[in-house]
Amino acid sequence: MEEYVNINHTFEPVYDKNTRILILGTFPSVKSREYGFYYGHPQNRFWRVLSGITDSQLPVSIQEKKEFLLSHHIGIWDVIKSCTIKGSDDSSIKNVTVNDFTKILNKSDIRAIFANGNKAYDLYEKYVFETVGIKAVKLPSTSPANARWNLEKLETAYSEMLKYIAD
Repeated sequence: MEEYVNINHTFEPVYDKNTRILILGTFPSVKSREYGFYYGHPQNRFWRVLSGITDSQLPVSIQEKKEFLLSHHIGIWDVIKSCTIKGSDDSSIKNVTVNDFTKILNKSDIRAIFANGNKAYDLYEKYVFETVGIKAVKLPSTSPANARWNLEKLETAYSEMLKYIAD
């Protein structure tokens, strides 16, 4: 049985001055922490969804993923800076400290914020929305645990963000 651990987020946000949308997860999974970057679980569909809706080649390396995001005006980060969690189980999250979004919002061109899954959305609404003032759009989780949503349905839902990143 997995134990609760107190853990700090170690990934920097990915964004630049041209970033138009920000996609927020909850907190990196065990597999993502082992991989060293966002959505590192091989079964997570995040990268396949984004490459699909942008008609782009699937980025493989961490550097390719960063370049892919920035070239499409997409930023990513997580709501949580630190928490107590069992493994990768979002439902076990407690003792939440949230990230400070001021830097990203002041140094980019954010037009919309999207939450990858219910938990990211709920945490954003509870801890961040009031200080940021930008309503998040809830999207279905790309996690392999969200088996109800196949790749095609995820791409349809995520394609909503395209109107914010178009030139």
